[in-house]
Amino acid sequence: MYIWATLLILLLLFSIAAKRFGSYSTLKEDPFSIRQTFSSYRVATMIITCVCILAVDFTIFPRRYAKTETYGTGWMDLGVGSFVIANSLVSRQARNISSRSALVAVEEKKKMGWCRWRKGKSCIPRSWKTAIQSASPLIILGFARLLSTTGVDYQLHVAEYGVHWNFFFTLAAISILTSIINIPTQYSGIFGSLILVGYQVCLMHGLNSYLLSNERGTDIISQNKEGFFSIFGYWGMYLVGVQLGNFLLFNYHSSATMGSNKWATIRVWILSLLLWLLTVIIDRHVERVSRRMCNLAYVTLVLAVNLQVLAIFLLSDFLPGSKTSVLEEAYNRNLLGTFLLANLLTGLVNLMVETLFASAVKALFILIAYTFSTTFIIGLLDYCGIRLKFW
Repeated sequence: MYIWATLLILLLLFSIAAKRFGSYSTLKEDPFSIRQTFSSYRVATMIITCVCILAVDFTIFPRRYAKTETYGTGWMDLGVGSFVIANSLVSRQARNISSRSALVAVEEKKKMGWCRWRKGKSCIPRSWKTAIQSASPLIILGFARLLSTTGVDYQLHVAEYGVHWNFFFTLAAISILTSIINIPTQYSGIFGSLILVGYQVCLMHGLNSYLLSNERGTDIISQNKEGFFSIFGYWGMYLVGVQLGNFLLFNYHSSATMGSNKWATIRVWILSLLLWLLTVIIDRHVERVSRRMCNLAYVTLVLAVNLQVLAIFLLSDFLPGSKTSVLEEAYNRNLLGTFLLANLLTGLVNLMVETLFASAVKALFILIAYTFSTTFIIGLLDYCGIRLKFW
């Protein structure tokens, strides 16, 4: 992986240098190309995630890339964190929609009778109700996955999230917390960092031993301790990603969106290198990387990797040619739908095939058919104008 990444970066730098002395030297930059680059990065992250969640069930998938049990780093460990980062960078909070439309939302709620008014007092919106309503699709998906995996006796690793917890519940929790605690975008990074540091202090004072132990009580929190406590790590990661997205993509006073993409590329590379350095320091002197707990080292690792991938995409933006394809646009318009479809097809394959005993040729054929089916369905939905984002 490191060799291929290095070769790709060198190839891009060579191509950019050749372009400077070629016929494309007068090519004008598109002020919105950085947003297209962000879309390409999110689509690539989703495609890799969809392929890996099934590939890891076969023996041809290298075990060193599988999820780690307690501490350490693996390719599959990056999936859930990258999904959170990819969504936070272009979220409503990163676009600063919530703060700009707050007064409009209050007026609409007043007209519809959603707020209780008293003479001489301001409107107090029912934030809990609104937050749960906005996250209800994710909660429904979480329970659907729980019921389906329990009903068919699907193979699950309890130490990943807990007995009943899954990633959809984590996404729902992040959505609810972000909706209830409305943090201004310019302070979300600071608030997220404080959450991560506070959570790391708790881990170092005994919480990590509790989360890594195999003992579980009968209460719901103890049964799902990994999923419940890791919410703080993922929420802090999300808030940091919100501010990074606003700073790199939606800050209309920056050069990143008003003209040259060169400064945006430099910023992303600098942030990536600083986060890599911070990850090494935390991993060696504070606590090793642990996806299971979503500790501080894991958060900085996920941020560093995703910003590095984004930086490579930004380098490719300096090359002439088409920026996006029809297939890429189809994926981009149905990212969550793609993830749901991939999970469904992965479950069907595991129910129909003994993946651990499949030969290399059979596994490769199944993965090709699975990837083609996912792409074909998503492309067909986009062709028909169907968008699976109904919340």
